[in-house]
Amino acid sequence: MIRTVEAPPHASAPVLAAYSYCEAVTGQQARNFAYGIRLLPTSKRRAMSALYAFSRRVDDIGDGALAADVKAARLEDTRAMLTRVREGSVDEDDTDPVAVALAHAAETFPIPLGGLDELIDGVLMDVRGETYETWDDLKVYCRCVAGAIGRLSLGVFGTEPGARAAERAPEYADTLGLALQLTNILRDIREDAEGGRVYLPADDLAKFGCSAGFKGPKPPEGADFAGLVHFEVRRARALFAEGYRLLPMLDRRSGACVAAMAGIYRRLLDRIERDPEAVLRGRVSLPGREKAYVAVRGLSGLDTRHVTRRAVRRRA
Repeated sequence: MIRTVEAPPHASAPVLAAYSYCEAVTGQQARNFAYGIRLLPTSKRRAMSALYAFSRRVDDIGDGALAADVKAARLEDTRAMLTRVREGSVDEDDTDPVAVALAHAAETFPIPLGGLDELIDGVLMDVRGETYETWDDLKVYCRCVAGAIGRLSLGVFGTEPGARAAERAPEYADTLGLALQLTNILRDIREDAEGGRVYLPADDLAKFGCSAGFKGPKPPEGADFAGLVHFEVRRARALFAEGYRLLPMLDRRSGACVAAMAGIYRRLLDRIERDPEAVLRGRVSLPGREKAYVAVRGLSGLDTRHVTRRAVRRRA
């Protein structure tokens, strides 16, 4: 069982300033993520913002315009910072606010920091321009860049004492990360193609006549693009269904946070399913009022109760 330890009520001024920096980065760069973590108590929200700010730094290096060898060097510099955090050698007056906040979060919660090494490994795969022949190949990448984030987040959330099958919580958190990442990949098909990246498995692209790629607002001539999207949507839905088994293992506010973030992506998936070619015309997003509804639904525990009832029916 993974249990969290709440942060002490007071933190030093430098630590609070570092957390404020990380929360500002989160609010500016990750609207869906920020929407979810606002449902958490202060100590957990701060820790999650520290994890996001580190992850954002890694992603920005990978997505930047630097040469591949320079990106790789900067990613290794970031890994060195992570090593300092792991070894407890980051002082509160360190000049890097992300290092300060992450170090404090790691002292407060049982965060498996190796997940951030996995994230760096995943972004290095991007830097090398790796492509994926099969879903099993793509899963390796998704586990690095998203499944690891699920497991890191679980270190902050913890599980409820006495939660049934809590030993499987990291597995479910990982699977939920895969569901979110596959949804991201579908949403960003056009943007990734313009950047020279292809994430969907080559086997799937060939099966639906889409091996030529996606260079404009229309699918390749003769391709069954809708069939491809619906195939991947079904895969993502199966991952969501499995990952949602995490919800009953969490406390109310942590469960609400997860349900809100996952709920936003599930609704994005619904929109993509209804109009597959929308992802070739631009970025699919949800209006603020719909995100608010998802957050209220998460706080009400509707998703958690639904998962719990389904589990009871399976055992009956």
